[in-house]
Amino acid sequence: MKFLSLSAAALLGFANLSLAGPLYAAPIIEHAAPKSVKCDAKNEECRTAKQAAPHIVQGLFDHGIYDVKEMAAVISLMAFESGDFQYKRNKFPGRPGQGTANMQMPQWNLLYAQSIPELKSKWGDVKTIEGMTNETLNALLDDVVDDKYNFASGPWFLTTQCEPSVREALRKDIDAGFKDYMDCVDVKIDEGRLKALNLAKEAFGLKKC
Repeated sequence: MKFLSLSAAALLGFANLSLAGPLYAAPIIEHAAPKSVKCDAKNEECRTAKQAAPHIVQGLFDHGIYDVKEMAAVISLMAFESGDFQYKRNKFPGRPGQGTANMQMPQWNLLYAQSIPELKSKWGDVKTIEGMTNETLNALLDDVVDDKYNFASGPWFLTTQCEPSVREALRKDIDAGFKDYMDCVDVKIDEGRLKALNLAKEAFGLKKC
């Protein structure tokens, strides 16, 4: 496929948010998240790769992620957690307040909201999610699933909630680094996560595990 052999310059354009960045990103994301080619009109949470691409590119740029191995790892996690960007909110088992493309638990969404200038005035003084009603947890989630925040959740988490050594490990060896990344996220690596990683690696022209 043409996009699997993108030149280094094209990938650099993607990373550095050139005007064509989203155009390069969309086919890469379609390969990494195959279900994102189209959305069911009845699913209001779903976003296609073309819809998600500008926001993912902006999120990577804003959080200083320029290495293709880091990009692949972050996109693979968001694709896996959101069912290829079909969902913004946890459906199984349906935890109040859990969501974003990164499917973050509420405590992370509070920190994320506090990092966003437009949301800080609303959530900045909140110390903890303890004692929050389901209604408040979901209101918090509603604020961070706006597309421009939703698709930046993965880049935010890697760069702010993981040790710098995790990023270093990904840049050195994506396969070994992915274990450190998943440890940071506090999940186990399983067949589904490896499949998502391999799709993202293919999309960026990286070798499979």
